[in-house]
Amino acid sequence: MEKQPILATGRLLLRPFDLADARAVQRLCGDYAVAATTLLPHPYPDGLAEAWIASFHEGVERGDAAAFAVTLAGEGSLIGGVRLRIDPAHARGELGFWVAKHCWGRGYATEAVRAVIEYGFSVLGLHRVHAMHFSRNPASGRVMEKCGMIREGRFREHIRKWGVYEDVDLWGVLREPAGRPGTYVLSPL
Repeated sequence: MEKQPILATGRLLLRPFDLADARAVQRLCGDYAVAATTLLPHPYPDGLAEAWIASFHEGVERGDAAAFAVTLAGEGSLIGGVRLRIDPAHARGELGFWVAKHCWGRGYATEAVRAVIEYGFSVLGLHRVHAMHFSRNPASGRVMEKCGMIREGRFREHIRKWGVYEDVDLWGVLREPAGRPGTYVLSPL
């Protein structure tokens, strides 16, 4: 697989994670509010960010992952992450994302997720991108909806987070000609 590119949007640069990002990842993902709405642990243990970043590099090499550090274009500061776990046999990718709490509500997640979905379809040749979020976190569902995904269902008590079984909503989008809900029209990045 060729080297993962840098994706540019109106306000963001999405680039491969680097081990130098580990401190910021630990600090941002270690925020209780971020951890509470994701599968991230809290507290965020020392060494986990380095292992997590290394796993992305290995996944990109194998062709079963694409992971991007979400940074502000003007200043380069890390504000989040977006990744695709790729299943090449089925041409599908599972999307995951997080954004630092101080950046919530500004449209950064939507901008980053849209760019990665387009990358998955146009460069990686995926047919389907899907994602899940805790049902109690509708903001993530709004991001997915704004990116052309449709809600496909709910898995009741599907994940146990901090000892509590959580419902999760499942979203998906297909790369097909436009004209029906849940299909994606590619636009230039």
